[in-house]
Amino acid sequence: MPHTATVYVNIRLPSIEVCTLSNTTDSPSTHTSVPVWRANIEIFAIGLGALMAALAQTLILPVLPVISKDLGASTTQAQWLLTSTLLVGAAAVPVISRLADMYGRRPMLIVALGALVVGSVVAALTDNIAVMIAGRALTGLSGAAIPLGISLLVAVLPDARKGSAVALVSAMLGVGGALGLPLAGLVADNFDYRILYWIGAIGAVLSIGMILAFVGNPRGTRTGTIDLPGVALLVGGLVSLVLPLSQGSSWGWGSSKTIGLLALSVVLLAALVFVEKRTSNPLVDMHALSNPPVAITNIASVFVGFALFASFVGTANYVQAPEISGYGFGSSVLVAGLCLLPSGILMLVLAPVAAQLIKKWGGGYVLAAGGLVIAAGLVVRIFATGALWQIVLGATIVGAGTGIAYACLPTLINVHTPAADLAAANGINSLARSMGSTLASAVGGSLLAAITVTVGGTDIPSLGAYRVLFVICAVAAVLAAVAGIAISKMTAVSHNHELQNV
Repeated sequence: MPHTATVYVNIRLPSIEVCTLSNTTDSPSTHTSVPVWRANIEIFAIGLGALMAALAQTLILPVLPVISKDLGASTTQAQWLLTSTLLVGAAAVPVISRLADMYGRRPMLIVALGALVVGSVVAALTDNIAVMIAGRALTGLSGAAIPLGISLLVAVLPDARKGSAVALVSAMLGVGGALGLPLAGLVADNFDYRILYWIGAIGAVLSIGMILAFVGNPRGTRTGTIDLPGVALLVGGLVSLVLPLSQGSSWGWGSSKTIGLLALSVVLLAALVFVEKRTSNPLVDMHALSNPPVAITNIASVFVGFALFASFVGTANYVQAPEISGYGFGSSVLVAGLCLLPSGILMLVLAPVAAQLIKKWGGGYVLAAGGLVIAAGLVVRIFATGALWQIVLGATIVGAGTGIAYACLPTLINVHTPAADLAAANGINSLARSMGSTLASAVGGSLLAAITVTVGGTDIPSLGAYRVLFVICAVAAVLAAVAGIAISKMTAVSHNHELQNV
């Protein structure tokens, strides 16, 4: 594919600074002169949408018992408020991301955020658990906002701004979880839980308005028709995988339902690989996906997502355990959430720092550093258990490493992927991160339920259970670091080579 080198020039004018960016065949931009103030608004608008989408994934987790009591719903029904979002997100993100490459990244980003608005409003206004679940399912489409935002920023921003912007939006996946828990705790203790839905809806509306007003609309880079067989196989395979992972603890890991769905997912995903390799315009480009640096980056994403689980559940549930357990602090939901707040702030602060390190060292080595920092934080969690500040310290170190690692992942995907496939490639990477957390939830939930102590006639996870979980997550983080070192030895695709230096 022909390529024209991108030129970035700083021009000082009396009133504003203008960044000049030439159009290229592979990285279409809707304008060649981008004022600094406009670039800032573009980043803020897309970052806000990404944050709202990330919050939607975890914001209601602490208030599920309150919702269950308010609507007269069972615990299983209330759990579907999370499961429905997870299922729809897993199935929709790669599909919407591919459609963005075909029909435009901005329109599909608006669709994703619009689904968050409608789904949140439906959930906020209903008193029926089934309708609320439907609203939450609709919000699952917003999971595509982060990969779409990343690919859109790559298309519209000048080179000098891409690195830090991509790092910031990528970090939102972790920031949303870290900030969502204390926010939910604050609301649960003082206000109606439905405010949480309105926060997502209002934030998404503001993001949509700014995107329509200020963010360019680069043309689609893919031609052809929608790969319907690929869509059917991918959706069926992911739903068959995610559903038993999220419900296995209640169904039983050895139940016929769990094993049957997992077996079905293997069959459907294997069929997807077979079909997509023989399709002229595939939903999932298996040749690009099997490119070693892309494949290794996605595997590393699973490991990082897995390790991040320990920071959330291993902190929130841990500090809420009664003191008589031998490790807990009997903290409230709000205090448990506040323990994660420093890690969320560090993820935001370190995103631009990570972007600068990527310029200097390369994404692979920075990913390796992030993985090792995560592992160090988990080691603190294993051995330092005597005081609440030690728990916060360990969680904060994990958050710092996650922020660094998350900043690297889309950059590594971008420099090893043809520009025409950036949205789809980032969608798969975002899915890999989410699948890591889903897998960790399944493994961690079973582990914490299996290794218990009895307190007041009730079985709760033991300190040993948490330590085993932290060891497993630390190993995952080290494997992510090893993956980063392996990637650093590989060469980026030539027509995206300029992204290595942004």
